[in-house]
Amino acid sequence: MKIKCLSIVLIFGALYFANAQDNDTKLQSNGGLKGGYSLASVEYDGDGETGQRSGFHIGLYGESYFSDFASIQIELLYSQQGYEIKNDSGTFTQKLNYINLPLSLKLYPVSTFYLEAGPQIGYAISHKETFDANFNLFDTSQEFEPNSFDYGVNFGAGFKTDAGVSFGVRYHLGLGDIYDDGKPSNRVWQFSVGFDF
Repeated sequence: MKIKCLSIVLIFGALYFANAQDNDTKLQSNGGLKGGYSLASVEYDGDGETGQRSGFHIGLYGESYFSDFASIQIELLYSQQGYEIKNDSGTFTQKLNYINLPLSLKLYPVSTFYLEAGPQIGYAISHKETFDANFNLFDTSQEFEPNSFDYGVNFGAGFKTDAGVSFGVRYHLGLGDIYDDGKPSNRVWQFSVGFDF
């Protein structure tokens, strides 16, 4: 009986404390523009990653706080992805570009530093593979049809100033297959700067 009473007191105490925290919390929402530098590669069937393709990403985000320490952020990003392989024969490049929709839970251990994680889905809007043989006669350009949709998870961290300027780094671990053969999946590092509207 004492345990039940103690449990009830603790539950009501926790609810009261949470309500008091909500009253003190300045819940807010904001949106903005973000973009930056990307390093993308592809992992084939768990056999290791290819060389990286440099690119960029740019898009919009909306962030909604549900406490002083946590928020949900949704984004709509154009992202250049793919990979490069260089050897003595030349350079093979896969150019694969997406419209991505990441959804992140952001935790703020301190007011200006955050950790983030969450799922992402993507839609392939363009694709091209080229081989530069360092001799024009042997250069080729072909297009292969990738799977239209991609999905995976993101992990990242960053800083956000009181003025709404953020600096972040994020790693995308692709879980979907880009093509049916070889089970290739995306791997992307993103280094971003964001500006609240």
